[in-house]
Amino acid sequence: MSGSAINRRQLLGVLGAVGAGAAVGGCGSSVGEGDDGTSDGGGGEVKVGLVVPQAGVYAPLGTDMQRAWDLWLEREGDTFGDYTIATATADEGETPQTGVAAVQQLLQRDQVDILVGIVSSATALGVADMVNEAQKVLIIANAGANDITGAARSPYIWRTSFTNSQVAAPMGEHLSGTVATAYVIASDYAAGAEAIAGFRDGFTSGGGEVVGESNPPFGQTQDYQPFISQIQASGAEATFCFFAGAEAVAFVEQYAQFGLSSQIPLYGSGFLTEGGVLEAQGDAALGVQTTLHYSIELDNAANQEFRTAYEEKYGAAPTVYAVQTWDAANVLSRALRTATGLGGDAVGAALGSIGTIDDSPRGPWSFDGQSPRQAFYLRQVEQRGDALVNAVVSDLGESSQ
Repeated sequence: MSGSAINRRQLLGVLGAVGAGAAVGGCGSSVGEGDDGTSDGGGGEVKVGLVVPQAGVYAPLGTDMQRAWDLWLEREGDTFGDYTIATATADEGETPQTGVAAVQQLLQRDQVDILVGIVSSATALGVADMVNEAQKVLIIANAGANDITGAARSPYIWRTSFTNSQVAAPMGEHLSGTVATAYVIASDYAAGAEAIAGFRDGFTSGGGEVVGESNPPFGQTQDYQPFISQIQASGAEATFCFFAGAEAVAFVEQYAQFGLSSQIPLYGSGFLTEGGVLEAQGDAALGVQTTLHYSIELDNAANQEFRTAYEEKYGAAPTVYAVQTWDAANVLSRALRTATGLGGDAVGAALGSIGTIDDSPRGPWSFDGQSPRQAFYLRQVEQRGDALVNAVVSDLGESSQ
């Protein structure tokens, strides 16, 4: 996810897997498309490969993504424009190795035309060569590594999510007008480093000073008290953190138990309190502020419609992971209405010309360098009846990668 580890050992393993099976360029074509990837103008079937975690630690995110994809297709009658959509789903799992294998399966065995999904940044980076060789469009619906649409940019890889630094920078800019000093803490891996860098840039450019930093080992830290003691001793006026999943639950709970919540307010990237982790954190999360490009509390017609439909169908509130996949379906549907074919060049050109997506639950956004330019919101955890929600405090304006 935004919080997917990309350490050196894993990335070498991913690249090894790619090198062993990246020759996928001879994929077949769907009905309505010639061998050269051009359309005969008669519609037909588009086969989409949906890559989401179905097991492991990221399975809840995969469930949200699958649900949003299914809901969109149900609403549209399994069609995008003149095309009928057939979905082949593969389990990304929780490691780069399983994710790369899933994409390889979809391209080689299932002969998909387009790929959608991917939680892990390591998987997204690991499949880039494979996607380029196949010349198929991949629309990433979560993975947040900056390089995906930055230094390692591919003409065939787009995303409807975020970059890690993009989510954190608005919080830095906001806090620089509120406090003079901050302490930063994030797990010791790529996503954490990118989030801290984004926050630091925003905070220091506004005159703030980062007075300390900690990087607990990723996936190995259960006791955060030593790090919390360092925060308390730093004299910082605020703490910014990047944690997700079980680490977010543990850190928020221990931060409150140690008594720091009332002394040094806690801030973070929105994944800190998004989805199921918020329920697990309980009252410990009350008052925590985060920045993200979505909240179920956003007051716009598209969000109200989406939230109602999602809750009625699934009995659960949607998350940012669901919205990003909903928007992946949205932009793909728009692109296929004008694309001259199903090849990666034709679909990519159509994606680049769709302009503003004005009916997204997150609010209007557009592609800028194949990644969203979008509004970010300051959110605060508040009680709403029996539930906790990320209430919108303010709109912090638009930013791109």
